[in-house]
Amino acid sequence: MTSALFTPLFQTHAMAALFDDRAVLGAMLRVEAALARAQASIGIVPISALVPIQAACDTDLYDIAELGRATALAGNPAIPLVKALTTKVAESDPLAARHVHRGATSQDIIDTGFVLRARDAVGLLRADLDRAIHALADLSRRHAGTPMAGRTLWQQALPTTFGLKAAGWLSMLLRIRTRLTGAGQAVATLQFGGAAGTLASQGGQGLAVARALAADLSLTLPDTPWHSQRDRIADLGAALGLLTGGLGKIARDIAHLMSSEVAEAFEPAAAGKGGSSAMPHKRNPVGTTIALSAAARAPGLVATLFSAMVQEQERGVGGWHAEWPTLADLFALTSGAMAHMADTLSGLELDPARMRTNLNLTDGLMMAEAVTQALADASGRHDAGKIVEAACKRAVAAGHGLLEELAADAAITTHLPRERLVTLMQPESYLGSAAAFVSVVLATYEREMN
Repeated sequence: MTSALFTPLFQTHAMAALFDDRAVLGAMLRVEAALARAQASIGIVPISALVPIQAACDTDLYDIAELGRATALAGNPAIPLVKALTTKVAESDPLAARHVHRGATSQDIIDTGFVLRARDAVGLLRADLDRAIHALADLSRRHAGTPMAGRTLWQQALPTTFGLKAAGWLSMLLRIRTRLTGAGQAVATLQFGGAAGTLASQGGQGLAVARALAADLSLTLPDTPWHSQRDRIADLGAALGLLTGGLGKIARDIAHLMSSEVAEAFEPAAAGKGGSSAMPHKRNPVGTTIALSAAARAPGLVATLFSAMVQEQERGVGGWHAEWPTLADLFALTSGAMAHMADTLSGLELDPARMRTNLNLTDGLMMAEAVTQALADASGRHDAGKIVEAACKRAVAAGHGLLEELAADAAITTHLPRERLVTLMQPESYLGSAAAFVSVVLATYEREMN
């Protein structure tokens, strides 16, 4: 539902426009006009009927509220629309009115109208997704060597780089982009089967009409009508769910990095953004909040689409109807999350100095694995682990840095003199293959996006 208060927060205006009543009506009328053209092209409908039919396929000619009231009785919006369209055509050409909606069923018009809008909706998402991907590639490249604390289970673990973190996000979005693109292409498929999927009403020329109609609308011609085979719809829903989930993961990371105790990364600042009604000092996350909200809501919507796949025989009861509001909500949520996160990533503010400060927060404990690895070469891994673990416990109990404890332990300095320990305690010395991983992801990015 479109809301003046919440639409700008939770979805983009462009996406809202694709799913408002006028857009839904316009897409169905576009299909009706294309159907008449397709049938005329092979002689089922007289050419003389085209002008009045196409002239009547104008959304401005119809009372949407009246159609809505009729829909409540009819069970779907195509039934009252076809009736109104036929009446409108008859006003100028009664003979042409006989050829409105010829041999089609309501589901043909509604499904095909949806896939036309879905194709455009995926295009909108792709534009913002590509913005986010380009921003992440830039962050990965610029910060490939920027050290920061890697965190596991909410605790500092080992040194990593912000470039690797961004490259991980980038790699994920590249995979989801491929999935979304494929699902968008698959769903852009004509639905035209008539009452029971045989197109018997087309006088033996059903496939020819379907072929002409698909070409007119630039849609894929399916092997068969898919009235009760909803795998393409569910696959699209799954791709949208993956996208919101992926954005939610990135948003969760950034929100944590924005916390006062961490303060390593921040959403871009703007007048009136992220303030508090009670606390003037706060800089609250906004884009990440919306992305996390979408990630919380999307799985239930995706589940509805999977439940709706179980439809009966050639035409189902209820499952089809369940898709309409679910898909609209899912596209809306995904659009808001995607736009907010594209903006966030494009203007993400980083504080490398704070990252450096946080690397020293544990007074060297983060580098215990590096020392253990070096010591293991001389004394064996089991003994090395016990020795360094004991040194860590003594350092914590004494309230001073790990280096002091390591340098005071003869079991360690026998193999690792203080100079070697000082080197081992530098985060930059223990980044492993971080830079190589970043390079691999950036190569994939260049291959897929350029």
